[in-house]
Amino acid sequence: MRVLAAMSGGVDSAVAAARAVEAGHDVVGVHLALSTAPGTLRTGSRGCCSKEDAGDARRVADILGIPFYVWDFADRFKEDVIDEFVGAYAAGDTPNPCLTCNEKIKFSALSERAQALGFDAVATGHYARLVDGELRRAVDEDKDQSYVLAVLTARQLAHAMFPIGDTPKSEIRAEAARRGLAVADKPDSHDICFIPSGDTRAFLGARIGIRTGKVVDAVTGESLADHDGVHGFTIGQRKGLGIDAPAADGSPRYVTAIDSATATVTVGPRDRLDVWSIDAERAVWTRGTVPDEDIDCVVQVRAHGGLAPARARASADGTAFTVELGEPLTGVARGQAAVLYRPDATRGDEVIGCGRIVRA
Repeated sequence: MRVLAAMSGGVDSAVAAARAVEAGHDVVGVHLALSTAPGTLRTGSRGCCSKEDAGDARRVADILGIPFYVWDFADRFKEDVIDEFVGAYAAGDTPNPCLTCNEKIKFSALSERAQALGFDAVATGHYARLVDGELRRAVDEDKDQSYVLAVLTARQLAHAMFPIGDTPKSEIRAEAARRGLAVADKPDSHDICFIPSGDTRAFLGARIGIRTGKVVDAVTGESLADHDGVHGFTIGQRKGLGIDAPAADGSPRYVTAIDSATATVTVGPRDRLDVWSIDAERAVWTRGTVPDEDIDCVVQVRAHGGLAPARARASADGTAFTVELGEPLTGVARGQAAVLYRPDATRGDEVIGCGRIVRA
């Protein structure tokens, strides 16, 4: 089988490519140049897709004895991922750029080009498993990335490979060292890859600008503070609210609502964060068919955490679904993904589908 190995320059994609070679596939490595500033260097565990990362990926390809190319996707990445990220925050939503990147870059633009060039599959270093076409959680629960892959369609999954999803991260590093790959001890990327400083508020502020508004108490309606833009807030946020004092009873306040139209941020007690139902749109059903009856499931609303037993119902046309929770979740925001898992013990294992949250 002809396999295109997406090589980020990290240890996970390096071992994924090595395993594809070892399995006897005809493998070609490709690094995606996503930065519009290609001279940018990585700083420790911050940032990715840098000049340094491209060099690391090339050295791994040399050791594996496979052809290697760099494909420039910077313009598309800016348009489909960065611009959408900024626009979502300006609208008061909380997007997940990793999910968008998987949807529109790694498993849309990249996979489409790979198939056009005659490749059968794209292999990546994601921590997830494919079992008979079903997307499942990785063996290493702490590293599981099935949440950010749940946006993939059945057709995209049919041309995907996740070679390391059956192995804990510690063993992946040990394997890389045994194979003589210099990236064995390279730090994992953290935070948002295109914000290497880690200062998301400053990044957004430079692109959205100042749009002043009020921070308002949910209980009394009192105006508590001014702010420079709703992009500096997300549902469930407790710190950085610009409020001088806690509530009258001494309890902390949390962001409970964001209205971008009026630039109003509402704060209140923790119990106002409890969510019992979720509406999601832009639904993707992993098996390619819309469920024709209610689904008992586990819903997850954040990449690491935010799980609850639930019952979901798809809309008639399958483009949306509603979730009724068996126990409340907190910190649920518009723009996040609601991913449905077929229940087993507690976390769920098989991905059923996902959608973007529009109401909670």
